[in-house]
Amino acid sequence: MRSSLAVFLALCLTACGLLPEQIDETKNWSAGRIYSEAKTELGSGNYEKAVKLYEKLEARFPYGRYAQQAQLEVAYAHYKERDIASAVAAVERFIKLYPDHPRVDYAYYLKGLANFNEDLGLFGAFSGQDMTERDPKAAREAFESFKDLATRFPDSKYTPDSIQRMNYLVNALASHEIHVARYYMKRGAYVAAANRAQYALKHYPQAPANEEGLLLLVQAYDKLGMTDLRNDAERVMRTNFSGSKYLSGGAGGNKPWWQFWNWSY
Repeated sequence: MRSSLAVFLALCLTACGLLPEQIDETKNWSAGRIYSEAKTELGSGNYEKAVKLYEKLEARFPYGRYAQQAQLEVAYAHYKERDIASAVAAVERFIKLYPDHPRVDYAYYLKGLANFNEDLGLFGAFSGQDMTERDPKAAREAFESFKDLATRFPDSKYTPDSIQRMNYLVNALASHEIHVARYYMKRGAYVAAANRAQYALKHYPQAPANEEGLLLLVQAYDKLGMTDLRNDAERVMRTNFSGSKYLSGGAGGNKPWWQFWNWSY
């Protein structure tokens, strides 16, 4: 008798536990209503609930205009939740499915923002991690997304901000390469230092960080005994950064200006 009662109670508890999941208040809702409710949740910051509603909308009404907009807003919800991987995946899916959508420019912008914000810790001042240990992949992908937007949609309202972010990213990426080059110089890895400085100069030629990059290149070539290359690098530096503090650093001393700056400390 007790065994039967226990089984009965277990079944009741199981049924009660399943009951709320079996009730779907959106079952008979129209596409417009689901979209409206999802939009409300999104605006209220209830991103997880918004995503679930958008997913229901897309599953039930996959070909309507609401479904297209839902995909874009799902990406935004993931972005606001700091789920960068899901945000980027949703944006890329939207771009692939609707390359001619009126808001595809915003999709490129959102993709750039997602990667840009993911990389704030890479160049920010609040992280204690050594810069040489970080991967600037997200920054590069953000740059490419903003570049795609500016190239494809020069008149987009998102393009001016994208260009500003690109300018920031160019110097941030160059600074990363120069930081790595300096790291190698400190450890006597002169070939590696020269390679990283060259990479920055080639890929980010307008970056202010290249002032130090050229100094490192001069020093690396000097250490390697490559006099011609050292002189070429010095000539480029004097042409592009004639007022550089590095050029005047050794004035009055008994050693060349480039040896005045010592990265061994």
